Amino acid sequence: MDTIQGKHFSITDPEGVKTVIYEINETEKEYLEDSPKHTVERLEYTEELVGKLTRKTFYVDKPKKEGNQLVILSFGEDKVVINNGILDDDKVKISKKPMPYKFQTIYAEEKREYKDVNYTPNLKRPISIIDPETAEEIKPTLYFDEKTNEVKGKCKLAPYKSYFVFEIREEDGRINLVGGTPRITD
Repeated sequence: MDTIQGKHFSITDPEGVKTVIYEINETEKEYLEDSPKHTVERLEYTEELVGKLTRKTFYVDKPKKEGNQLVILSFGEDKVVINNGILDDDKVKISKKPMPYKFQTIYAEEKREYKDVNYTPNLKRPISIIDPETAEEIKPTLYFDEKTNEVKGKCKLAPYKSYFVFEIREEDGRINLVGGTPRITD
């Protein structure tokens, strides 16, 4: 018989809000030279409708003794609310002051179905691009650029549409989420 070693917790999204949660992981020392110091992993979840509200249950596969650090992103109509949290034993502790972040619309001069965004997954700087309408990640398509002799990635983004981009950086011994809008290139 299999035993479940992970933990789970639930949140309830109001109507018009979509919440996703990422766990911040520290890279093991033996891989640190070729990898970023911290990476993020999106938590799997199940959801059920409770009236007009959506109850989501998130799952953490490998609970840590010192707690699992979480980034909680709640997407509304034209903004995202960013919270920090920690899964500690059987409790989720969430920061008291969430940070609202208003994102901008990407503008394209020419009418095209999609534009490409330069995205170089160099493993030193993992960047996540999220469609705020669906709260789904936009995954890059990898290709080899013969001019620069490196592997690059392109994400197809629709013009006249908003996206949220974030990465995790460590500055002055603190882990920070840095958000913004992707840069469009031809």
